[in-house]
Amino acid sequence: MRRLLLFFIGLLLFNGANAQFPMMGGTAKKVVPGRITALILDSVTKKPVDYATVSLIKVKDSKSVNGAVSDEKGKVNLSNVTPAAYQLSVGFMGYKTKVLPVTTTPEKPDLNLGTIYLSPTSSNLKEVEISGQKALIENKVDKLVYNAEQDITNAGGDATDVMRKVPMLSVDVEGNLQMRGSAVRVLINGKPSGTMANSVADALKMIPAEQIKSVEVITNPSAKYDAEGSGGIINIITKKKSAEGVSGSVNTSAGTRSNNGAFSLNAKTGRLSVNTSLGVNHAYPQNSNVLSFNSATINGVTRTVTQDGFSKWSRLGYNGSAGLDYDFNNYNNISTTVKYNRFSNGGPGSSNVLVDQLMSQNIRDMDMSFNNVDWNVDYRKTTKKEGEEFSVSAQLSSGRNGSDFSNRLITEGVPDVLVLGNNTGKNNEYTLQTDYVYPITKNTTLETGAKGIFRNIISDYDESLQDFDYDQNVASAYGVLGFKLTKKITAKAGVRAEYTKINWLSGSAQKFSNDYFNLFPSMIVSQALKGGGSLKLSYNRRIQRPSLSYLNPFENKSDQFNVSQGNPDLNPELSDNVEFGYSTFIKGSMINASVFYRRTNDIIESAVMPIASDATTDAQRFLTSYINVGRSESYGMNLFGTYNPKPKWTLMANIGLNTYEINNAANNIQTGTLLNYTAFMRSAYALPGGWNTEIWGVINSPKRTFQGKTDAMYFYGGAVKKEIWKKTATVGLNVLNPFNRDLVIKTENRTSNSLQTTNIHYPLRSFGINFSYKFGKLKFTAPKKGVKNDDLKKEEGQMGGGLQQENQNK
Repeated sequence: MRRLLLFFIGLLLFNGANAQFPMMGGTAKKVVPGRITALILDSVTKKPVDYATVSLIKVKDSKSVNGAVSDEKGKVNLSNVTPAAYQLSVGFMGYKTKVLPVTTTPEKPDLNLGTIYLSPTSSNLKEVEISGQKALIENKVDKLVYNAEQDITNAGGDATDVMRKVPMLSVDVEGNLQMRGSAVRVLINGKPSGTMANSVADALKMIPAEQIKSVEVITNPSAKYDAEGSGGIINIITKKKSAEGVSGSVNTSAGTRSNNGAFSLNAKTGRLSVNTSLGVNHAYPQNSNVLSFNSATINGVTRTVTQDGFSKWSRLGYNGSAGLDYDFNNYNNISTTVKYNRFSNGGPGSSNVLVDQLMSQNIRDMDMSFNNVDWNVDYRKTTKKEGEEFSVSAQLSSGRNGSDFSNRLITEGVPDVLVLGNNTGKNNEYTLQTDYVYPITKNTTLETGAKGIFRNIISDYDESLQDFDYDQNVASAYGVLGFKLTKKITAKAGVRAEYTKINWLSGSAQKFSNDYFNLFPSMIVSQALKGGGSLKLSYNRRIQRPSLSYLNPFENKSDQFNVSQGNPDLNPELSDNVEFGYSTFIKGSMINASVFYRRTNDIIESAVMPIASDATTDAQRFLTSYINVGRSESYGMNLFGTYNPKPKWTLMANIGLNTYEINNAANNIQTGTLLNYTAFMRSAYALPGGWNTEIWGVINSPKRTFQGKTDAMYFYGGAVKKEIWKKTATVGLNVLNPFNRDLVIKTENRTSNSLQTTNIHYPLRSFGINFSYKFGKLKFTAPKKGVKNDDLKKEEGQMGGGLQQENQNK
């Protein structure tokens, strides 16, 4: 631990020195930037002109250096204006563009231009429809961006609805995300969330679609990011208020499966802004019918267990947040946010059990809960040198997972068998990081930083009065250089160093200690093509460390015949990724295609194995745990496209293919090459009068493991929405799988001497109504930098509403 602290502190001090003395060139006298404000009015009606475009052009080199749009009162505010001579250009459709000379000085950096009148042109119309909006999909050098705020059909939905429209993502029925057959790391404004780490599906249901500005798809993250996640990173950017005044939104939805509600409020005055939000999600209890079959042959004797029953599962969750942001001046900013989340799910269940030829009844009850608090403090410092930035961020995350179950087996003529269990998992995480960006030249930028993550996981389980105490500490540093090779070719290359120290102790006094050091190189080269298209070639190395759900040795016996348990001896996954991508725009339509290769060592998968018969019930049992199954190689491709047959009609489709193959000669595991696929299709049409409609469908291929597969699944839906109250609110109807009540999910696992099958009839059909309302004037800015912990592998298939536990409990 001492070596780890010294290593991290040394990196932190060195990085801080670079920030204070950029390029070791000493400090220069600072010139404080100022602000330019103005009021834009119609010269005839004297009414405010909102959405007028204001550009600030430097006289010296005729380059645009700043810009903004006016708010609903005609006010405009340009910040971070360096003293110099400028030309201010003000224009709007239907008005004559006005150009004014503007000069600010170091003595008077702030300038109020007063009222600027725009004169209507002779062809000015009373009503003008603005069509020059940001593209729905943007292709950048290191990521693909889906601008959710440009898609009106998102109104009234939640983040799950938004994710289904994001290129390269596949979303299952409960909202779990995958990219190219692998789990992805999900960040909110570049930061991790304890709730998102516990269950992505549940967390997404708590985010109203109207609060999402954009979604960034980072398939090959650079060395700047934590090296976690072979599938890539999804960064959800939420809307932030930058204008003076108060604004907010209210979103509600009610349906036959679930209900949601959310409220957000933003306020800004001067250099201070505050925000708060509240949300709740409730899923009605519904019966899920389950049929399972276990068979194992041991020492020539075959035993079978058949269960036919149901579980009545429900979910309740709520969250809240409060944030504060303060600009000391135009160079220094501090912000802090506190988030609280709580989820609980579970319910009773019952099944008829046939053990060999003996009939019994199993009565169960299961309750699971999760509480988490995230507290972030971020400081950011910029300078007069455009693009230079230094930041320090700290995060405290504290989570509690609870699991309580009872299980009674009733057999005529013999005493009842009662199994009780309780487990509390405590996860405390402390993070400190610093980042520095320095533009060496106009075309070359250096990014560097250091980070320390200190984790402690404790699992208390009462049946054996034992604890599992796990410490994991990670120190890292990175350097990334971005530069232009030619006018059209841009490159980014870097390396990240991570040192990991692990200690754990179980109640049986079993001790384990391990440490390892890894280097993670990254490289991306992008060539711009005519018409906004591009070619990309990238490579990186990634790691995935197992999280609590993989490590916890607590035996979950909520199903007496199917026991689940974590494995604290797991090694992390290491993967190498290569990708080649192409994107183009053809007459307003976009096509993005990519091919990739990924090799992963020590891949982690669940393993099902027969274990000794229970002495009390004399029944064959199965244990589900996790192992490093071997090496995986995967080839794949992704094709995404949008097309507009008519100006208000949008067609969108996404198709992904990837191979699955596991090899482990030592354990005689060789699956051969199998194919996975996913497809998403969507049609959206805007009708006159503020009406919007859409239909969509998802197809996911069978999910493969080294022991078996889960059958393919498909689901589909539609929505109609209407803008009301001068476009400040929307009301809509939505439907999911209207022609099929249940989604049948069949899973089969085989070993050399056993077979386990499970059929879940999951109630999916639903109808709902939604309403959203926004008040005030919303203008948003890019999020501040902060902590990004991306280094833990989360449990795959962790379905919202406890579907995964239902697999185990029935």
